[in-house]
Amino acid sequence: MLLAESAAGGGNFLIWGLLALMFVAMYFFMIRPQKKRQREQQEMQQAAGPGTRIVTIGGLHGTIIANDDETVTLEISDGVQVVFARQAIGRVLPSENTDDVAEEAEEDAESGNEETVASVEETNDESTAKKN
Repeated sequence: MLLAESAAGGGNFLIWGLLALMFVAMYFFMIRPQKKRQREQQEMQQAAGPGTRIVTIGGLHGTIIANDDETVTLEISDGVQVVFARQAIGRVLPSENTDDVAEEAEEDAESGNEETVASVEETNDESTAKKN
């Protein structure tokens, strides 16, 4: 009888250990990454300022022209301005400067200015590395 009771008690310990292990694994594989993504999203939303091109969570593209703690004012077309909650910022688009640099590279490549082409290619490589 004594052996049967101790064997059953050992099984309960194993079950509780596996249950605890499952909760720890769930924390590291589900909860922690979600909190990290949420923190990164919030930092991105707070860092966006005037002149930043963004896409809202609804898919609207625009440029921030004014902001405060809770709202951002977007210019979605010439003279068309809308106000959104800061939490509606879905993602920040790359600056237009990269497009200008790429256009300059094409023009310089056509004119044969190799020094400028090399520096522009380095800039494009850096911006691509930042995206990844």
